[in-house]
Amino acid sequence: MFELPPAKSVAGNPSQAELRAWAEELMPGITVTEFDNLNYQAKVTARLVGSTFFVVDEEIYQNRISRTEAEEWARRQDEYIADQDMVLIEGYIGPDSDFRTGTRLYMERANSNIPGMQAQLFFDRDDEFEPEFTVIFTPGLKAEGKPDDCLIIVDLDNWITRVFGSDYFGESKMGSLRMWNKLVYDRGGLALHSGLKTFPADQTPDGTEKAALIIGLSGTGKTTTTFRQQLGSLPVQDDFVALMPGGEIHSSENGCFAKTYGLDPDDEPTIHGGATRPDAWLENVGVDADGKVDFLDDSYTANGRCTFPLANIRHRSPADLPRANYLFILNRNENIIPAVAKLSRHQVPLYFMLGETKGTSAGGAAEAGKNLRKAGTNPFFFDNDAMQGSRLLELLETMPDLEVYLLNTGRVGGTDDDDRSKKIRIPDSSAIVAGIVERTIEWETDPDFGYEVATSVPGIDDPEKLRPRELYDAQGRLDEYKGTVERLRAERREYLDTFPDMDDRIIAAL
Repeated sequence: MFELPPAKSVAGNPSQAELRAWAEELMPGITVTEFDNLNYQAKVTARLVGSTFFVVDEEIYQNRISRTEAEEWARRQDEYIADQDMVLIEGYIGPDSDFRTGTRLYMERANSNIPGMQAQLFFDRDDEFEPEFTVIFTPGLKAEGKPDDCLIIVDLDNWITRVFGSDYFGESKMGSLRMWNKLVYDRGGLALHSGLKTFPADQTPDGTEKAALIIGLSGTGKTTTTFRQQLGSLPVQDDFVALMPGGEIHSSENGCFAKTYGLDPDDEPTIHGGATRPDAWLENVGVDADGKVDFLDDSYTANGRCTFPLANIRHRSPADLPRANYLFILNRNENIIPAVAKLSRHQVPLYFMLGETKGTSAGGAAEAGKNLRKAGTNPFFFDNDAMQGSRLLELLETMPDLEVYLLNTGRVGGTDDDDRSKKIRIPDSSAIVAGIVERTIEWETDPDFGYEVATSVPGIDDPEKLRPRELYDAQGRLDEYKGTVERLRAERREYLDTFPDMDDRIIAAL
């Protein structure tokens, strides 16, 4: 077991009350809100992809750092820690005794909000606890000369992640879950950047409980879709799920890490309720000097966040989960992608690997507003992304009954400043999910892409959201539509060609 570097002092597994007291005492960027919870205005407002490096010597489809350089940075961090008051948080990724992973966060006490947030996501440690993963996090130590003077070193050989300079909580959360991606893969599964919800047996046509996985890049509506209730559904968790052979699934976190920009009690009552409790932690949320919270204030960043324990909301226990029945691939688009498309078996790996969406502030300034493609919608995979597609192909062969759908959570017909376009709203997506589970949607084959599009969905009165070709035709824009079809085909082919090891069966579905 890796031995933690010695510190001036170490507070082991302090209570939430202690962490809150230290945050209020030591952190000048802390504000007490009208909900009596704490908001911290971090200097860093999103994950730093360009500052993240993997300790590897061979070629890999990620930023690389040599072991020699990584060891030098580790030495500097250990020397820095020797003079710091530190906090140690220990817990499990996952609740299952045969699948859980002992994890610990070693963090400067001067940034006690991060241990407070992380503790809400871990499952509780017990007498059998043994750490496999370690995250060492020092916001006060800058990595001068690295991008943004920050550095995240991922050492998968030793299961250690070291963070320098950043004070953004997401680097703690993903520090452990990024390593978990590798562990799940080594065990024959695939870690999905996914929410998880279940539908009770008395609400499904065949009288059995159903499980739905919801994958999407941050900001595409993954958490919203997971926590929005349909047919008595309950969330299990919101961010990472292990998908194993036969459709067996394992959850990872005991809390929620949600985007707060635009958080509305009517559209997202569950998340809003969790975020406005006194024990929730807020980060980079708009809060005035009097503590008034404005979830629409993006003057500092639109990537406001919160954590809260799942125990604070109605949720389904992660124990004894059913096997996966549905996979929803979220795509926040704004052109010709329909509100929902039903994928054939051979199309599933293709759209999984395309991972198309429009970037948001959650991915940092480099991604916001740009058209993105990210394999599996998972920005945390540890190696060549073609491995994700190949593994999914293997898993699909063991899951003949899995239904897979593409959900556009953006617009059709143009950007939000184009009055010809139409917004796919949260109630629209919710009606689609309910219709899929109840089997009340009627389908027809799309002539351009070959997937099935909905001819009708109970609760959606506008057919042009379901069949964008009709919107473009009615507006005299059919040539624009056809041009977009051809452009997408060419761009997708070009993107897939960047994976020389891609399975031919995935490309053949294009």
